[in-house]
Amino acid sequence: MSTSPFARERGSSLERAVSLRHVRWLEVDWHVLAVALSLCALGLVFVHAMDEADEYYLRGDIDFVKQLERVILTFPALLVGLLVRPRWLRRSSWLVFVVAVILLLLVPLVGEVRNGARRWIQLPRFDLQPSELAKLGVIVILARALYTTRLKRAKDWIVPLALAGLPMGLVALQPDLGTAMTIVPITLGMLYAAGARMRVLFGGVLLVVLLGAGAVRFGVVHEYQAQRVDTWLDALTPEQLIENKNGTAFHTYQARVAIGNGGWLGTGLGQGVANEAAHLPERETDSIFAVIAEETGFVGTSGLLALYVLLVILLFNTASQVRERFSRLVVTGVGLYFASHLFINVSVNLGLVPMTGVPLPLFSTGGSSLLVTFLSLGLAVGLAAHREPSLDEDAFRE
Repeated sequence: MSTSPFARERGSSLERAVSLRHVRWLEVDWHVLAVALSLCALGLVFVHAMDEADEYYLRGDIDFVKQLERVILTFPALLVGLLVRPRWLRRSSWLVFVVAVILLLLVPLVGEVRNGARRWIQLPRFDLQPSELAKLGVIVILARALYTTRLKRAKDWIVPLALAGLPMGLVALQPDLGTAMTIVPITLGMLYAAGARMRVLFGGVLLVVLLGAGAVRFGVVHEYQAQRVDTWLDALTPEQLIENKNGTAFHTYQARVAIGNGGWLGTGLGQGVANEAAHLPERETDSIFAVIAEETGFVGTSGLLALYVLLVILLFNTASQVRERFSRLVVTGVGLYFASHLFINVSVNLGLVPMTGVPLPLFSTGGSSLLVTFLSLGLAVGLAAHREPSLDEDAFRE
């Protein structure tokens, strides 16, 4: 039975995008996926403990079954990312970026307002947060923009910075300054991986800090964002933190109390003050690190951080072994994605940086974060295992 030309063309187009036979399965870094899935499983354990605590105290804030459903629904994204072919992704990077930007532009029109910010688009099974997808869009488009340049001239910086700045600005306008700021270390790290000089990047970081300080000083940012900075500065001293514990420093105070209550070995799953009293805001998302620290203590938290650091190191090691420049930059970007989220989430809960909402990948609840995390992991591991022929200069490195 002959196959129609249309069917052959459709099959050929699909194979140009994703392919089972082009993946070198023996070269897949399964250990990266093993560490990531272990973190995801641990996250489900903590969410289940929170759900049980809520059920015991007759609350209904957290739903373990719903989170498990999100994991099952988004996990196929990892498999899709694993099969994506590098050449197709490089050629289609603009499409990925444009889709991410369009979704950001749709948020003011159809997005749902929560906690004073319009960030989510309602879907049947979970609410889509386009700002999460924008991070992956930035990684892919920066890899494409940096694919043919070594950033030796001033004009080489214009396109990459503009591409990163557009979604960053759109996310900040939602307003979601915390998520927008996660794009900064991803961008800086990818620029460094592409050949940018450290002194130039340091100057850029200094400029961003000065602009941020100026924005706060002259009232460019929202009032509540400036208040978070003031609260953070005041909370640097225990006396001020305690004085404002029922006011602007409530969230910061509850996070510190939970972490300090953990001691060396923790209180046990679901048995911390954060879960029993449920005073800690966003304990299943942005503040989940404080819950982990309270219930597993210093020893358990150190083990968890070691797993995250191991995941980041493994991703960077995978990137270092990829000769094709575009793929190497994408894998590097994924490693930076995990590193930046880990650093910001932990630092916020410890009070090292102002309070802002950034999820802990693979642990925090939420469908959008899981979707992007799984897709990013699949792309990182899959691109490294494809090893397609390339004629770019980096492919001939020794």
